Amino acid sequence: MAIVDLIMPKLGESIMEATVLKWHKQPGDTVKMDETVLEIATDKVDSEVPSTAEGVIEEILFNVNDVVPIGTPIARIRTGAESGASPAPVPATAVMEEAVTAIMPVVQPPTSNFQPPTPNLQPPTSVALAKEGNRFYSPLVLNIAASEGVSMSELEYIPGTGNEGRVTKKDILQYVQEKKNGKTTSTGLRVTGHSEVSVAKETAPLTTHPSPLTSYSGNVEIIEMDRMRKLIADHMVRSKHTSPHVTSFTEADVTNLVQWREKVKKDFEKREGTKITFTPIFIEAIVRCIKKFPLINCSLDGDRIIVKKDINIGMATALPSGNLIVPVIKNADQFNLVGLSKQVNGLADAARNGKLKADDTQGGTFTMTNVGTFGSLMGTPIINQPQVAILAVGAIKKRPVVVETPAGDSIAIRHMMYLSMSYDHRIVDGSLGATFLTAVARELENFNGEREV
Repeated sequence: MAIVDLIMPKLGESIMEATVLKWHKQPGDTVKMDETVLEIATDKVDSEVPSTAEGVIEEILFNVNDVVPIGTPIARIRTGAESGASPAPVPATAVMEEAVTAIMPVVQPPTSNFQPPTPNLQPPTSVALAKEGNRFYSPLVLNIAASEGVSMSELEYIPGTGNEGRVTKKDILQYVQEKKNGKTTSTGLRVTGHSEVSVAKETAPLTTHPSPLTSYSGNVEIIEMDRMRKLIADHMVRSKHTSPHVTSFTEADVTNLVQWREKVKKDFEKREGTKITFTPIFIEAIVRCIKKFPLINCSLDGDRIIVKKDINIGMATALPSGNLIVPVIKNADQFNLVGLSKQVNGLADAARNGKLKADDTQGGTFTMTNVGTFGSLMGTPIINQPQVAILAVGAIKKRPVVVETPAGDSIAIRHMMYLSMSYDHRIVDGSLGATFLTAVARELENFNGEREV
Protein backbone atom coordinates (compact mmCIF):
# COMPACT_ATOMS: atom_id res chain seq x y z
CA MET A 1 0.00 0.00 0.00
CA ALA A 2 1.40 3.42 -0.97
CA ILE A 3 0.24 7.01 -1.19
CA VAL A 4 0.50 8.62 -4.64
CA ASP A 5 0.15 12.38 -5.18
CA LEU A 6 -2.11 13.56 -8.00
CA ILE A 7 -0.29 16.57 -9.47
CA MET A 8 -1.82 19.58 -11.22
CA PRO A 9 -0.69 18.83 -14.78
CA LYS A 10 1.19 21.20 -17.09
CA LEU A 11 -1.39 22.57 -19.52
CA GLY A 12 0.77 24.69 -21.81
CA GLU A 13 3.97 26.68 -21.93
CA SER A 14 2.37 29.94 -20.79
CA ILE A 15 -0.04 28.54 -18.17
CA MET A 16 1.20 28.72 -14.58
CA GLU A 17 -1.99 27.97 -12.61
CA ALA A 18 -5.46 26.51 -12.94
CA THR A 19 -8.77 26.85 -11.09
CA VAL A 20 -10.61 23.85 -9.63
CA LEU A 21 -14.11 23.76 -11.13
CA LYS A 22 -15.56 20.47 -9.88
CA TRP A 23 -14.48 17.34 -8.02
CA HIS A 24 -15.84 14.09 -9.47
CA LYS A 25 -14.34 12.06 -6.62
CA GLN A 26 -14.37 12.53 -2.84
CA PRO A 27 -12.24 11.04 -0.03
CA GLY A 28 -13.02 7.33 0.28
CA ASP A 29 -14.11 6.93 -3.37
CA THR A 30 -12.36 4.36 -5.53
CA VAL A 31 -10.71 5.54 -8.70
CA LYS A 32 -9.32 3.72 -11.73
CA MET A 33 -6.32 4.62 -13.84
CA ASP A 34 -7.15 7.50 -16.23
CA GLU A 35 -10.59 7.99 -14.66
CA THR A 36 -11.60 11.65 -14.35
CA VAL A 37 -11.00 12.96 -10.82
CA LEU A 38 -11.76 16.67 -11.25
CA GLU A 39 -12.40 19.43 -13.77
CA ILE A 40 -10.12 22.46 -13.97
CA ALA A 41 -10.04 25.71 -15.91
CA THR A 42 -7.31 28.01 -17.19
CA ASP A 43 -7.48 31.30 -19.06
CA LYS A 44 -7.42 29.22 -22.25
CA VAL A 45 -9.73 26.25 -21.85
CA ASP A 46 -11.54 23.97 -19.40
CA SER A 47 -10.12 20.47 -19.01
CA GLU A 48 -10.44 17.21 -17.05
CA VAL A 49 -7.69 15.75 -14.87
CA PRO A 50 -7.45 11.93 -14.96
CA SER A 51 -6.11 9.75 -12.19
CA THR A 52 -2.48 8.70 -12.48
CA ALA A 53 -3.00 5.64 -10.25
CA GLU A 54 -5.65 3.11 -9.26
CA GLY A 55 -6.84 3.04 -5.67
CA VAL A 56 -8.84 5.07 -3.16
CA ILE A 57 -8.94 8.85 -2.81
CA GLU A 58 -7.18 9.43 0.50
CA GLU A 59 -7.34 13.22 0.65
CA ILE A 60 -8.41 16.24 -1.41
CA LEU A 61 -6.07 19.19 -0.94
CA PHE A 62 -8.01 21.99 -2.65
CA ASN A 63 -11.62 23.10 -2.80
CA VAL A 64 -13.73 24.25 -5.71
CA ASN A 65 -12.67 27.72 -7.00
CA ASP A 66 -9.19 27.42 -5.49
CA VAL A 67 -6.40 28.57 -7.82
CA VAL A 68 -3.62 25.97 -7.89
CA PRO A 69 -0.08 26.43 -9.30
CA ILE A 70 1.03 23.94 -11.95
CA GLY A 71 2.99 21.02 -10.45
CA THR A 72 1.27 21.24 -7.04
CA PRO A 73 -0.24 18.08 -5.46
CA ILE A 74 -4.04 18.42 -5.56
CA ALA A 75 -5.09 15.06 -4.12
CA ARG A 76 -3.63 11.89 -2.64
CA ILE A 77 -4.50 8.37 -3.80
CA ARG A 78 -3.95 5.26 -1.65
CA THR A 79 -2.98 2.39 -3.90
CA GLY A 80 -3.03 -1.37 -3.23
CA ALA A 81 -6.32 -1.33 -1.24
CA GLU A 82 -9.90 -2.30 -2.04
CA SER A 83 -12.58 0.27 -1.67
CA GLY A 84 -14.42 -1.86 0.85
CA ALA A 85 -11.37 -1.93 3.11
CA SER A 86 -10.82 1.79 3.01
CA PRO A 87 -11.35 3.78 6.18
CA ALA A 88 -14.09 6.35 6.45
CA PRO A 89 -13.28 9.61 4.67
CA VAL A 90 -11.53 12.19 6.80
CA PRO A 91 -13.82 15.12 7.62
CA ALA A 92 -12.77 18.42 6.06
CA THR A 93 -12.45 20.05 9.48
CA ALA A 94 -10.02 17.38 10.64
CA VAL A 95 -7.92 17.78 7.51
CA MET A 96 -7.91 21.52 8.06
CA GLU A 97 -6.81 21.14 11.69
CA GLU A 98 -3.91 18.89 10.70
CA ALA A 99 -2.80 21.31 7.97
CA VAL A 100 -2.96 24.29 10.31
CA THR A 101 -1.14 22.48 13.11
CA ALA A 102 1.65 21.41 10.77
CA ILE A 103 2.15 24.79 9.11
CA MET A 104 1.20 27.50 11.58
CA PRO A 105 2.53 28.18 15.07
CA VAL A 106 -0.05 27.97 17.81
CA VAL A 107 -1.11 31.36 19.14
CA GLN A 108 -0.56 31.48 22.89
CA PRO A 109 -3.64 32.10 25.05
CA PRO A 110 -3.94 35.51 26.69
CA THR A 111 -2.35 36.23 30.07
CA SER A 112 -4.14 35.72 33.35
CA ASN A 113 -4.95 39.46 33.48
CA PHE A 114 -7.13 39.13 30.38
CA GLN A 115 -10.83 39.39 31.21
CA PRO A 116 -12.99 37.71 28.55
CA PRO A 117 -16.21 39.53 27.66
CA THR A 118 -18.28 36.40 28.28
CA PRO A 119 -17.63 33.25 30.33
CA ASN A 120 -17.86 31.05 27.18
CA LEU A 121 -14.84 32.50 25.41
CA GLN A 122 -12.00 30.10 24.50
CA PRO A 123 -8.27 30.81 24.12
CA PRO A 124 -7.50 31.70 20.53
CA THR A 125 -5.42 28.84 19.16
CA SER A 126 -4.90 28.45 15.43
CA VAL A 127 -6.88 25.20 15.33
CA ALA A 128 -9.76 26.64 17.29
CA LEU A 129 -9.99 29.58 14.94
CA ALA A 130 -10.05 27.44 11.86
CA LYS A 131 -12.68 25.18 13.36
CA GLU A 132 -14.85 27.63 15.20
CA GLY A 133 -14.70 30.21 12.41
CA ASN A 134 -15.66 27.49 9.90
CA ARG A 135 -13.37 29.17 7.40
CA PHE A 136 -11.32 27.23 4.85
CA TYR A 137 -7.77 28.27 3.97
CA SER A 138 -6.06 26.69 0.97
CA PRO A 139 -2.56 25.26 1.44
CA LEU A 140 -1.24 28.05 -0.81
CA VAL A 141 -2.69 30.73 1.49
CA LEU A 142 -1.38 28.93 4.58
CA ASN A 143 2.10 28.65 3.07
CA ILE A 144 2.15 32.37 2.26
CA ALA A 145 0.93 33.16 5.78
CA ALA A 146 3.65 30.98 7.32
CA SER A 147 6.42 32.51 5.20
CA GLU A 148 5.24 36.08 5.92
CA GLY A 149 4.66 35.55 9.65
CA VAL A 150 0.88 36.00 9.52
CA SER A 151 -0.79 34.22 12.43
CA MET A 152 -4.09 32.37 12.28
CA SER A 153 -5.67 35.09 14.39
CA GLU A 154 -4.78 37.61 11.71
CA LEU A 155 -6.03 35.33 8.95
CA GLU A 156 -9.43 35.24 10.62
CA TYR A 157 -9.79 39.00 10.16
CA ILE A 158 -8.60 39.26 6.55
CA PRO A 159 -11.63 40.03 4.33
CA GLY A 160 -11.98 37.29 1.73
CA THR A 161 -13.03 37.95 -1.86
CA GLY A 162 -13.21 34.27 -2.84
CA ASN A 163 -16.16 31.91 -2.88
CA GLU A 164 -18.16 32.12 0.39
CA GLY A 165 -15.75 34.75 1.71
CA ARG A 166 -12.62 32.63 1.44
CA VAL A 167 -9.22 34.29 1.60
CA THR A 168 -7.54 34.11 -1.80
CA LYS A 169 -3.90 34.49 -2.77
CA LYS A 170 -4.62 38.08 -3.77
CA ASP A 171 -6.22 38.83 -0.38
CA ILE A 172 -3.32 37.48 1.68
CA LEU A 173 -0.71 39.25 -0.47
CA GLN A 174 -2.62 42.53 -0.18
CA TYR A 175 -2.79 42.12 3.61
CA VAL A 176 0.94 41.39 3.79
CA GLN A 177 1.69 44.54 1.81
CA GLU A 178 -0.58 46.63 4.04
CA LYS A 179 1.10 45.18 7.10
CA LYS A 180 4.52 46.13 5.75
CA ASN A 181 3.21 49.64 5.20
CA GLY A 182 2.25 49.87 8.88
CA LYS A 183 -1.46 49.13 8.51
CA THR A 184 -2.16 46.43 11.08
CA THR A 185 -5.16 45.11 12.98
CA SER A 186 -6.51 45.59 16.48
CA THR A 187 -7.99 43.38 19.18
CA GLY A 188 -11.46 42.19 18.29
CA LEU A 189 -14.01 39.42 18.34
CA ARG A 190 -15.00 37.05 15.60
CA VAL A 191 -18.58 35.85 16.00
CA THR A 192 -19.07 32.26 14.89
CA GLY A 193 -21.97 29.89 14.72
CA HIS A 194 -21.01 28.36 18.07
CA SER A 195 -19.53 31.07 20.25
CA GLU A 196 -17.47 34.23 20.26
CA VAL A 197 -13.73 33.64 19.94
CA SER A 198 -11.34 36.19 21.36
CA VAL A 199 -8.59 37.15 18.93
CA ALA A 200 -5.37 38.86 20.00
CA LYS A 201 -4.53 41.48 17.36
CA GLU A 202 -2.28 44.45 16.77
CA THR A 203 -3.05 47.98 17.89
CA ALA A 204 -3.98 49.80 14.66
CA PRO A 205 -7.23 49.07 12.85
CA LEU A 206 -7.25 46.89 9.76
CA THR A 207 -7.55 48.88 6.57
CA THR A 208 -9.93 47.19 4.15
CA HIS A 209 -11.01 48.13 0.68
CA PRO A 210 -14.60 46.99 0.29
CA SER A 211 -16.22 47.56 -3.08
CA PRO A 212 -18.08 50.87 -2.96
CA LEU A 213 -21.83 50.62 -3.03
CA THR A 214 -22.97 52.20 -6.27
CA SER A 215 -26.54 53.24 -6.80
CA TYR A 216 -27.95 53.00 -10.31
CA SER A 217 -30.82 55.15 -11.44
CA GLY A 218 -33.58 53.87 -13.66
CA ASN A 219 -34.54 50.31 -14.48
CA VAL A 220 -31.31 48.28 -14.59
CA GLU A 221 -30.16 44.68 -14.42
CA ILE A 222 -26.82 43.84 -12.81
CA ILE A 223 -25.02 40.83 -14.29
CA GLU A 224 -21.91 39.39 -12.68
CA MET A 225 -19.13 38.42 -15.08
CA ASP A 226 -18.66 34.68 -15.44
CA ARG A 227 -15.22 33.14 -14.96
CA MET A 228 -14.27 33.11 -18.64
CA ARG A 229 -15.38 36.70 -19.22
CA LYS A 230 -13.19 37.82 -16.29
CA LEU A 231 -10.22 35.95 -17.79
CA ILE A 232 -10.83 37.48 -21.22
CA ALA A 233 -11.06 40.95 -19.70
CA ASP A 234 -7.78 40.48 -17.83
CA HIS A 235 -6.09 39.11 -20.97
CA MET A 236 -7.19 42.09 -23.05
CA VAL A 237 -6.09 44.66 -20.47
CA ARG A 238 -2.68 42.99 -20.11
CA SER A 239 -2.22 42.97 -23.88
CA LYS A 240 -2.90 46.71 -24.16
CA HIS A 241 -0.51 47.38 -21.26
CA THR A 242 2.18 45.17 -22.81
CA SER A 243 2.13 46.08 -26.50
CA PRO A 244 1.92 49.52 -28.12
CA HIS A 245 -0.82 48.76 -30.65
CA VAL A 246 -0.84 50.14 -34.20
CA THR A 247 -3.58 49.15 -36.68
CA SER A 248 -3.30 49.32 -40.46
CA PHE A 249 -6.18 48.94 -42.94
CA THR A 250 -6.58 47.87 -46.55
CA GLU A 251 -9.28 46.44 -48.80
CA ALA A 252 -9.35 43.56 -51.26
CA ASP A 253 -11.45 42.68 -54.28
CA VAL A 254 -12.35 39.05 -53.50
CA THR A 255 -14.79 38.53 -56.38
CA ASN A 256 -12.84 35.62 -57.90
CA LEU A 257 -12.63 33.93 -54.49
CA VAL A 258 -16.36 34.30 -53.77
CA GLN A 259 -17.39 33.02 -57.20
CA TRP A 260 -15.01 30.05 -56.97
CA ARG A 261 -16.32 29.01 -53.55
CA GLU A 262 -19.92 29.29 -54.72
CA LYS A 263 -19.07 27.04 -57.66
CA VAL A 264 -17.29 24.26 -55.72
CA LYS A 265 -18.90 24.23 -52.25
CA LYS A 266 -21.56 21.56 -52.95
CA ASP A 267 -19.17 19.11 -54.62
CA PHE A 268 -16.54 19.84 -51.97
CA GLU A 269 -18.87 18.96 -49.10
CA LYS A 270 -20.12 15.84 -50.87
CA ARG A 271 -16.60 14.60 -51.60
CA GLU A 272 -14.76 15.64 -48.40
CA GLY A 273 -17.59 15.38 -45.86
CA THR A 274 -17.00 18.90 -44.58
CA LYS A 275 -17.95 22.42 -45.67
CA ILE A 276 -15.54 24.85 -47.23
CA THR A 277 -15.81 28.30 -45.66
CA PHE A 278 -13.82 31.46 -46.29
CA THR A 279 -11.69 30.95 -43.14
CA PRO A 280 -9.33 28.25 -44.50
CA ILE A 281 -8.83 30.31 -47.68
CA PHE A 282 -7.88 33.34 -45.57
CA ILE A 283 -5.52 31.24 -43.46
CA GLU A 284 -3.86 29.81 -46.57
CA ALA A 285 -3.13 33.36 -47.81
CA ILE A 286 -1.81 34.42 -44.38
CA VAL A 287 0.55 31.41 -44.24
CA ARG A 288 2.01 32.23 -47.65
CA CYS A 289 2.70 35.81 -46.57
CA ILE A 290 4.23 34.78 -43.24
CA LYS A 291 6.80 32.78 -45.19
CA LYS A 292 7.68 35.98 -47.07
CA PHE A 293 7.74 38.12 -43.90
CA PRO A 294 8.87 35.80 -41.03
CA LEU A 295 9.27 38.65 -38.53
CA ILE A 296 5.47 38.82 -38.28
CA ASN A 297 5.61 35.31 -36.80
CA CYS A 298 7.55 36.06 -33.63
CA SER A 299 7.36 37.08 -29.97
CA LEU A 300 9.43 39.27 -27.65
CA ASP A 301 11.35 38.14 -24.58
CA GLY A 302 12.76 41.28 -23.00
CA ASP A 303 15.05 42.71 -25.69
CA ARG A 304 15.27 39.42 -27.61
CA ILE A 305 13.19 38.66 -30.70
CA ILE A 306 12.04 35.03 -30.83
CA VAL A 307 11.29 34.20 -34.48
CA LYS A 308 9.03 31.15 -34.65
CA LYS A 309 9.83 28.60 -37.35
CA ASP A 310 6.51 26.83 -36.80
CA ILE A 311 3.48 28.58 -38.28
CA ASN A 312 0.60 27.98 -35.87
CA ILE A 313 -2.47 30.02 -36.75
CA GLY A 314 -5.01 30.84 -34.05
CA MET A 315 -8.57 31.51 -35.16
CA ALA A 316 -10.79 33.49 -32.83
CA THR A 317 -14.04 31.55 -32.32
CA ALA A 318 -17.23 32.76 -30.67
CA LEU A 319 -18.83 30.41 -28.15
CA PRO A 320 -22.60 30.01 -27.59
CA SER A 321 -22.17 31.94 -24.32
CA GLY A 322 -20.88 34.95 -26.26
CA ASN A 323 -17.34 34.50 -24.95
CA LEU A 324 -14.35 34.08 -27.24
CA ILE A 325 -11.73 31.35 -27.50
CA VAL A 326 -8.78 30.91 -29.87
CA PRO A 327 -8.10 27.32 -30.99
CA VAL A 328 -4.84 26.88 -32.89
CA ILE A 329 -4.07 25.10 -36.17
CA LYS A 330 -0.58 23.68 -35.59
CA ASN A 331 1.83 23.71 -38.54
CA ALA A 332 -0.77 25.32 -40.79
CA ASP A 333 1.77 25.56 -43.62
CA GLN A 334 1.77 21.76 -43.93
CA PHE A 335 -1.93 21.50 -44.87
CA ASN A 336 -3.52 21.95 -48.25
CA LEU A 337 -6.90 23.66 -48.56
CA VAL A 338 -8.79 20.43 -47.84
CA GLY A 339 -6.72 19.80 -44.71
CA LEU A 340 -7.14 23.38 -43.52
CA SER A 341 -10.93 23.12 -44.00
CA LYS A 342 -11.09 19.99 -41.87
CA GLN A 343 -8.87 21.54 -39.20
CA VAL A 344 -10.94 24.74 -39.08
CA ASN A 345 -14.30 22.96 -38.93
CA GLY A 346 -13.10 20.37 -36.41
CA LEU A 347 -11.72 22.96 -33.98
CA ALA A 348 -14.75 25.23 -34.39
CA ASP A 349 -17.14 22.35 -33.62
CA ALA A 350 -15.05 21.29 -30.61
CA ALA A 351 -15.09 24.87 -29.29
CA ARG A 352 -18.86 25.22 -29.62
CA ASN A 353 -19.46 21.84 -27.94
CA GLY A 354 -16.95 22.37 -25.12
CA LYS A 355 -14.71 19.55 -26.37
CA LEU A 356 -11.47 21.47 -26.88
CA LYS A 357 -8.39 20.00 -25.24
CA ALA A 358 -5.85 22.15 -23.42
CA ASP A 359 -3.31 21.62 -26.22
CA ASP A 360 -5.81 22.90 -28.82
CA THR A 361 -5.37 26.49 -27.61
CA GLN A 362 -1.60 26.45 -27.05
CA GLY A 363 1.35 27.48 -29.17
CA GLY A 364 -0.26 30.03 -31.49
CA THR A 365 2.18 32.27 -33.37
CA PHE A 366 -0.30 34.46 -35.31
CA THR A 367 -4.05 35.01 -34.92
CA MET A 368 -6.84 35.73 -37.39
CA THR A 369 -10.31 36.92 -36.36
CA ASN A 370 -13.29 37.12 -38.71
CA VAL A 371 -15.28 40.12 -37.53
CA GLY A 372 -17.28 39.96 -40.75
CA THR A 373 -19.11 36.92 -39.43
CA PHE A 374 -21.17 39.31 -37.31
CA GLY A 375 -21.61 41.92 -40.02
CA SER A 376 -18.74 44.28 -39.14
CA LEU A 377 -16.97 45.92 -42.07
CA MET A 378 -13.69 46.19 -40.17
CA GLY A 379 -12.24 46.11 -36.66
CA THR A 380 -9.21 47.03 -34.56
CA PRO A 381 -8.36 43.70 -32.91
CA ILE A 382 -6.26 43.35 -29.74
CA ILE A 383 -3.08 41.29 -29.98
CA ASN A 384 -3.21 37.79 -28.52
CA GLN A 385 -0.13 37.81 -26.26
CA PRO A 386 2.69 36.86 -26.57
CA GLN A 387 2.22 37.19 -30.35
CA VAL A 388 3.03 40.45 -32.11
CA ALA A 389 0.20 40.69 -34.67
CA ILE A 390 -3.45 39.82 -35.27
CA LEU A 391 -5.37 40.18 -38.55
CA ALA A 392 -9.10 40.87 -38.82
CA VAL A 393 -11.21 40.28 -41.93
CA GLY A 394 -14.47 42.14 -42.36
CA ALA A 395 -17.76 41.35 -44.04
CA ILE A 396 -17.72 40.81 -47.83
CA LYS A 397 -20.00 43.36 -49.47
CA LYS A 398 -20.95 44.08 -53.06
CA ARG A 399 -19.93 47.62 -54.03
CA PRO A 400 -19.52 49.63 -57.23
CA VAL A 401 -15.80 50.13 -57.77
CA VAL A 402 -13.53 51.40 -60.50
CA VAL A 403 -12.00 48.51 -62.45
CA GLU A 404 -8.92 49.05 -64.64
CA THR A 405 -9.02 47.16 -67.95
CA PRO A 406 -6.92 47.29 -71.15
CA ALA A 407 -9.82 49.15 -72.74
CA GLY A 408 -9.88 51.75 -69.97
CA ASP A 409 -11.45 52.26 -66.57
CA SER A 410 -15.00 51.17 -65.86
CA ILE A 411 -17.35 50.87 -62.92
CA ALA A 412 -18.38 47.34 -61.93
CA ILE A 413 -20.11 45.55 -59.09
CA ARG A 414 -17.43 43.68 -57.13
CA HIS A 415 -17.22 41.70 -53.88
CA MET A 416 -15.10 43.89 -51.59
CA MET A 417 -13.67 43.20 -48.13
CA TYR A 418 -11.73 45.31 -45.64
CA LEU A 419 -8.75 43.83 -43.80
CA SER A 420 -7.13 45.31 -40.69
CA MET A 421 -4.10 44.24 -38.70
CA SER A 422 -2.99 45.33 -35.23
CA TYR A 423 0.68 44.84 -34.49
CA ASP A 424 3.18 45.42 -31.69
CA HIS A 425 5.05 48.59 -32.63
CA ARG A 426 8.01 47.57 -30.47
CA ILE A 427 9.03 45.07 -33.15
CA VAL A 428 6.73 45.55 -36.17
CA ASP A 429 7.22 48.92 -37.83
CA GLY A 430 4.53 50.55 -39.94
CA SER A 431 6.33 49.64 -43.16
CA LEU A 432 6.45 45.94 -42.31
CA GLY A 433 2.90 45.87 -40.94
CA ALA A 434 1.40 47.65 -43.93
CA THR A 435 3.46 45.63 -46.43
CA PHE A 436 2.41 42.33 -44.88
CA LEU A 437 -1.25 43.34 -44.77
CA THR A 438 -1.17 44.48 -48.41
CA ALA A 439 0.49 41.20 -49.39
CA VAL A 440 -2.37 39.22 -47.81
CA ALA A 441 -4.90 41.37 -49.69
CA ARG A 442 -3.09 40.77 -53.01
CA GLU A 443 -3.03 37.00 -52.34
CA LEU A 444 -6.82 37.05 -51.95
CA GLU A 445 -7.35 39.28 -54.98
CA ASN A 446 -5.20 37.04 -57.19
CA PHE A 447 -7.04 33.87 -56.13
CA ASN A 448 -7.22 31.46 -59.08
CA GLY A 449 -10.89 31.13 -60.02
CA GLU A 450 -10.10 27.99 -62.07
CA ARG A 451 -8.38 26.24 -59.20
CA GLU A 452 -8.93 22.51 -58.66
CA VAL A 453 -9.37 21.19 -55.11
